[in-house]
Amino acid sequence: MATQLKHKPECSEAEWKARQDLAAAYRIFDHLGWCESIYNHITLRVPDEDAFLINPFGLLWSEVTASNLVKVDSEGNKLDGSPHWVNLAGFTQHSVFHKELPWAHAIVHTHTPDTMAVCSSEEGLTPTNFYSCFFEGAIGYHDFEGITVRGEEGERLLRNLGNHRILMLRNHGPVVMGETLPEMFLKYYMLQRACEIQVKTASLGNPIRVPPEVIEVHQQDRDKMLTAAFGVLDFEAWKRKIDKIDPSWRE
Repeated sequence: MATQLKHKPECSEAEWKARQDLAAAYRIFDHLGWCESIYNHITLRVPDEDAFLINPFGLLWSEVTASNLVKVDSEGNKLDGSPHWVNLAGFTQHSVFHKELPWAHAIVHTHTPDTMAVCSSEEGLTPTNFYSCFFEGAIGYHDFEGITVRGEEGERLLRNLGNHRILMLRNHGPVVMGETLPEMFLKYYMLQRACEIQVKTASLGNPIRVPPEVIEVHQQDRDKMLTAAFGVLDFEAWKRKIDKIDPSWRE
């Protein structure tokens, strides 16, 4: 496989790896049905630069490749001569987190039906299943203000996120962040599952809430997994899966 952008010789090895990993993430999310037409975003900070990579506006997630990702700085300037547009809503929201949170290297925002349903419920995510108990006390909530295209909303987004890594935008959808792409991926995977199960359980009525003392033990065991390698095995496994389907994301 190529290890550099032939038409962009200024691209470093570190950036090319970031591009390939992010392109893989787009294809994985697409394969799992966690995308919505040409909208929504996954972004990844370029190593050692004040810049991040974002999907080209107008392309389906199944069309994203390492080379067509757009590199932008915190002010929205394109740094790689890309002919593609950048969606304003995606840039406005993600740039705030990348700029103000040094640890937030990987960020995803989606509109999947189940996550949006939970974001649109009064209680939000509730501790009623295996996955949702992982997130009890670890999610921020932000009231709906419309499409996120106004920079002044950023201060409120950050305030409502607090010291968490997940922000549920009420009546809208989730934002999940991580220090690494694999960490973000696995946290999103578990959140998506938590929401799917909550929606299904709600249709049955009378969901069973897990007691606080059980949640505490559950989270203590969770924390044993929170290492630098969190999510790596999962992410690599899904990369192998999409490679068998269509390896063009590497290009």
